[in-house]
Amino acid sequence: MKIAVLSSHTPSLFWFRLDLMKDLIMHGHEVYALGQEAEEKWGDKFLAYGIKYRKISVERNGINPFNDVKTYMQLRRFFKAENPDKIFSYQAKTIIYGNLAAHAAGISEIYPLIAGLGSIFRGDGFKNSIIRAILKAQYRLACKVSKKVFFQNNDDKDEFVINGIVEEGKAVIINGSGVNLDKFKPEPLPETPAFLFIGRLIKDKGVMEYLEACRRIKRENPEVRCLLVGPYDSNPSALKPDDLKPFIDQGIVEYFGEQSDVRPYIRQCSIYVLPSYHEGTPKTVLEAMAAGRAIITTDAPGCRETVTDGYNGFLVPIKNIDCLSKKMKFLIDDYAACQLMAERSIQIAKDKYDVNIINKSIMQTMNLIKGSNAYESI
Repeated sequence: MKIAVLSSHTPSLFWFRLDLMKDLIMHGHEVYALGQEAEEKWGDKFLAYGIKYRKISVERNGINPFNDVKTYMQLRRFFKAENPDKIFSYQAKTIIYGNLAAHAAGISEIYPLIAGLGSIFRGDGFKNSIIRAILKAQYRLACKVSKKVFFQNNDDKDEFVINGIVEEGKAVIINGSGVNLDKFKPEPLPETPAFLFIGRLIKDKGVMEYLEACRRIKRENPEVRCLLVGPYDSNPSALKPDDLKPFIDQGIVEYFGEQSDVRPYIRQCSIYVLPSYHEGTPKTVLEAMAAGRAIITTDAPGCRETVTDGYNGFLVPIKNIDCLSKKMKFLIDDYAACQLMAERSIQIAKDKYDVNIINKSIMQTMNLIKGSNAYESI
C-alpha cells in the first residue's frame, strides 16, 4: 500500500518516525514523508531509506488562517495526485488540515497520533482560552474523519474523550514512539557525575527549572557537569540566546546546541533530567533509559509513565526547583542508588518501550500487517 506520513516539523519526522517508516517499507509498503522543510535539504536523507520526501507549506506555531488554508489546499492537491491508501499524521497542524484534506480527497484510512497536548491545552489566559476553544473544535473535526486515534498516555486520551473530541472506541493507547534498542544500548556511567537535558529550548520543557537547579548544584558541587542539548525554537515561550548566555558564561551549563545524534551526550551523563510541564511520551527519556541512566522527570502527563518514583528515578512536581535540585543532589551523593536505578531503566526500556513492539502495534491497528487490529497497551 501507499502510506503518507505527515508532520509540521521535518526534523521530528525524520528522527522520531524513521523507525516506523522503515518498518512500513520492510513490510512492502510505499512511504511518502511530508514535512515543512526544503526537499533540497531533506530529500536525500529520506531517500537513503527508500522514503519519498515532499515539502508542504505549514506554519507549526502560526495562527494566520490564510496560511492554514494554503496548507489545507496543498495537502488536498497532494492526496488527489498521489492517492495514498492510508494517512498517519501527527502534530496539530498536520493532524487537523491533513486529516480534513485527506477526507475531502476521498481517503478514509486516516490515523492521527496525539503525541502530547501543548501549552494551548494546558495553559492559562484569555487569549489562550480562545485559541484552545478553536483548536478543540478543529481536533473534533479531524478525529471525526479518522478511523482510529493514537494517544501516548491516558491523560491526553481522557482529555479528548471527556471534551467530546474523540469517541472512546476510536482511542488507541501506545507506549510512546518507542526506542531503538539496537541504536541506544547500555553505557557505563562516567566517573564524574553529570546531568543532561535534551529538548527544544522552550519554557514548557522545564529548561529554566533545569538551569536554576544546575546553578544550585554547582554552588555545592562545582565538579559536577551540567549538559544542555537542543535547538532554539519559534514557540512563543522559547528561550533567546541572551536568556541562556549568563548560565554559559558563569560555567553553570555546557551548551552543545542542536545535535543529530544525542548518544555521545547521553554517554557523558549519569542522570537524565527533563522537568517538562507535559509530554506525549518523551522520546529522549526513553533513549536515556535504554542507555542505562537514572531519570528525573515531572509528575506530569506523559512524563509520569516513564518513571516509577524511587525505582528507576524520581518524579518531581512541575515548576518546583527545590524538589528538583534535592533529587539531583541525592543521586550525585548516592552512586549505588544511581547505578541501581540505571539498571532498572534498561529493563523497563526493553519490556515496555521497544520500538519494534510499538511499531508492530501501530501497523496492526492500521491493518498493515497480519494480527489483531485492536491494540491493548503493553
